[in-house]
Formats: sequence, structure tokens, C-alpha cells
Amino acid sequence: MDIKVIGGEMSRKEIDAYIAQIKKENPDKEFKSFEFTVDGEYVDVNYTYDMVPFERIRRITGYLVGTLDRFNNAKRSEVEDRVKHGIGECSCSLEDIA
Repeated sequence: MDIKVIGGEMSRKEIDAYIAQIKKENPDKEFKSFEFTVDGEYVDVNYTYDMVPFERIRRITGYLVGTLDRFNNAKRSEVEDRVKHGIGECSCSLEDIA
């Protein structure tokens, strides 16, 4: 983790306190860097964090799911029988829409 202090000095204890508070407020973030800008008695804190990977969620047969591993055989069969619609070019004209 990259830590920078600009415009003044801060003790390691003070830096750690700021970082601990920010991590407490953002428990799901993985931080990459912190930048502390000291202006007299005030400290501005800027930080960056890694993007968190997400799981794809789909609506299948009325359920929001990420994977099909918890579906029973009947639900798996429904998924296999679904009609999948593609995204193609529209063959209609603007007059048809109006």
C-alpha cells in the first residue's frame, strides 16, 4: 500500500488511525494508496482502492441467481428449455414505430 504525506508531517500513529477509520467505514474495499495533505490543523485524505470483482446475476425463471448449482432438476430443465433472444438489427422503420 502506497502512503504519501504532503505539506507537513504526520506521525505513524496518526496515519494508522486515519487508515483504520477509513477501513472501518469501507470494510469491503481493498485499498491501494492513501494521500494525506496537511494544511495547518486540517488533513485532507484521498485514497484509491482496487475494483472488487462481481458475480454476474441473471433473472432466470423468476429467480435472481448467479449460478445454477442450487437449482433442482426441474429448474435446470426450465433453464435448458428457455428461448434465448438475441440482439439483432430491427427490420422496422420509423413509420412503424410512430
